[in-house]
Amino acid sequence: MTNQQVPFVQPRQAEQPQAQPSQPIDERLQKLVDKAFYAGGSETAQDLRNFLNGTWLGDPLHAALTDVPLGSWTAAIVFDLLDSVRHRRDLATAADASITVGLAGALAAALAGLADWSDVDPPARRDGMFHGLLNIGATSLFAASMVFRGKRKRNQGRLFAVLGYSVAVIAARLGGQLVYKHRVGVDRTSGQTFPEEFVEVMAEAALENDKPTRADYNGVPILLVRRGERIFALAETCSHFSGPLSEGKLVGDSIVCPWHQSRFDLADGHVINGPAVHPQPCLETRIRDGKVEVRKARKETLPLD
Repeated sequence: MTNQQVPFVQPRQAEQPQAQPSQPIDERLQKLVDKAFYAGGSETAQDLRNFLNGTWLGDPLHAALTDVPLGSWTAAIVFDLLDSVRHRRDLATAADASITVGLAGALAAALAGLADWSDVDPPARRDGMFHGLLNIGATSLFAASMVFRGKRKRNQGRLFAVLGYSVAVIAARLGGQLVYKHRVGVDRTSGQTFPEEFVEVMAEAALENDKPTRADYNGVPILLVRRGERIFALAETCSHFSGPLSEGKLVGDSIVCPWHQSRFDLADGHVINGPAVHPQPCLETRIRDGKVEVRKARKETLPLD
């Protein structure tokens, strides 16, 4: 990995033409969210997005946070059921505490989910909007449940908790479709096969300096970048939403995806800036007989004691 200091990249600007009435509601909402999160394209805004996307985690943060409200609210329903039978104060307290934890978790999950949704393309964008609206509804119902509980109207509070839980389950099912049907948050390089041994992918003379270039291995696109005496190679398909990295912009020893401005280190493929969270597969390169050859990067193994 290079020790070179890489300058900050201005993220995609949210300053776009004002939404027209003919634009879909999900597109108009996304532009508003996008503008709010980018906040003029500052470095601080990008750091916040990296955190909310889960770039530091290596997996979508939203997916991890959704377990908090669902788990807490499931516990609340169980405690409410037991309390309705046994009429014990400790069970009622546990139910109330579980709802409170769930509300806090829902807020955190919503922020991470909005950051992810701001870069989702159709047709997943509309499903993502409904997923978010359902979660807002579920959270509102649980909040109303807490209001009734505070007024010592536990039966009404339990009813609103059941309604909220039902909506949350529907929202969770739609969230699953976003992952399994639309592949939101999934590593788009997963399943691509790269050569285990060095294979020729293009002539050295055809590889220009400082120009991202696409090569192919058995139909799998590979990104080649020549920087002086060194040649870098990564998977050309962006791990975020399959953007073509060969059409991206070089910034130091890194490449910026042209679709959503995810930024990857050329030396090892790690994510510098999201919304991507999964690193790009990295390949080793060499020149032999005037040809550029690549193979899958091999992990170093430590000697056994």
